[in-house]
Amino acid sequence: MDTMDYREAVREVNKRAAGEPEKVYLCIDLKSFYASVECVERGLDPMTTDLVVADPERSDKTICLAVSPSLKAQGVSGRARVFEIPKGLSYIMAPPRMSLYIKYAADIYGVYLDYISPDDMHVYSVDEVFIDVTRYLGMYGFTPREMAVFLMNEVYERIGVRATAGIGTNMYLAKIALDITAKHSPDFIGYLDQQTYINTLWDHKPLRDFWMIGPGISRRLERIGIDTMRGIAKADEELLYKMFGVNAELLIDHAWGLEPTEISDIKGYRTKTNSLSHGQVLMRDYSNKEGELILKEMVEQLCLEMTDAHKVTKNVSIAVGYSNALKLPLVTGSASFNVMTNALGVIMPAMVEVYRRITDPEFPVRRMFVNFNDILDDDADRQMTIFDYNSNEMAEEGKDRGMRREASLADPYTASEAEMKRDTALQDAVNAIKKKYGKDAMFRGMDLEEAATTRQRNHQRGGHKE
Repeated sequence: MDTMDYREAVREVNKRAAGEPEKVYLCIDLKSFYASVECVERGLDPMTTDLVVADPERSDKTICLAVSPSLKAQGVSGRARVFEIPKGLSYIMAPPRMSLYIKYAADIYGVYLDYISPDDMHVYSVDEVFIDVTRYLGMYGFTPREMAVFLMNEVYERIGVRATAGIGTNMYLAKIALDITAKHSPDFIGYLDQQTYINTLWDHKPLRDFWMIGPGISRRLERIGIDTMRGIAKADEELLYKMFGVNAELLIDHAWGLEPTEISDIKGYRTKTNSLSHGQVLMRDYSNKEGELILKEMVEQLCLEMTDAHKVTKNVSIAVGYSNALKLPLVTGSASFNVMTNALGVIMPAMVEVYRRITDPEFPVRRMFVNFNDILDDDADRQMTIFDYNSNEMAEEGKDRGMRREASLADPYTASEAEMKRDTALQDAVNAIKKKYGKDAMFRGMDLEEAATTRQRNHQRGGHKE
């Protein structure tokens, strides 16, 4: 085994000095979760049933949300497009039901809660969870592998969904054991400590198989001749920091099988700022005018969500992606306001102006992202400025309501307090009606236009059918 670097040696000395037991983490993943749920709902075995989760109403270019293990065994990719499935294969196509999958995920989390405190669990995604089982092994009299088997069997017997698991002495090693090692194990359980990781995976390829190394990072490393974790561990650290900044520390730690973050750190983490965002990848190329309609719908929905959550913002940004055929980068822009607000009459005109300024009207639009940045509670302190005075005067003079911009004071955008209160009250009323009678109980005329997507998205979760 290669000699460990000084950081691990120091950590091990400190750990022994403190008398801490070696940590044991599980990372449990539900096998082909959406496909497994659809099989369970039909009384079928996910391991022997050929099934894909995909929307038949979309084109055959749509990506399968899940592919059953039996289809994967026949060479079908877990993220295949429908047209990529071999024509000779007979399979069930199940339309996605996102609300059903969320219910199953909650039920499975409930299984874990019967044996593990929520303080020792971190839900990583709808189908994946990290569990610190260090103190439970003695409690239940299990080895780490027996603990994993027990929880996996409980999920299968009570819910009907099979799982795989990674066991590691830190969260990173548990995740790698799951992603790389478990798939080659007959019981679908992988195990890694630091020595095993270095001995068995330092020369593993491709680098993209490792957690948090995507194609972009992999390509940049390959340009300097690095294509394994061994290469990262032995590389010139100064060069890595020059290439990746502070993220180089993460790469180097992971190359050595180190991960100082624990579940308690995640539970205690609080962001300095918060944001709320929506994004859409459109089903076809939209004209610039149609793209503006999508922007308006998204801004309105976000304003309603902000009002319902009693949040306000002082800055909103958008990013627009053109047609895939153009291969152009995203264009971005933002608007700032003189006070914290969630008023549609303030935010909408400002964002339309930004959209018209940053986009080329000749280029078709395919992607849209809207971000409400640095949001705060709506009872946060607000300080009046000279812009408030100007905007109030403008309102009294009967100027157009909504976004206003003084010729001599180009930024920030301004609006009167009375206007914002009126908009917020209206948005509260709309939210109340929708909660009582459904999301389609009230909508704007623009939502009936052919290119509009709001009414369709009202019945989706994560861009797919509920």
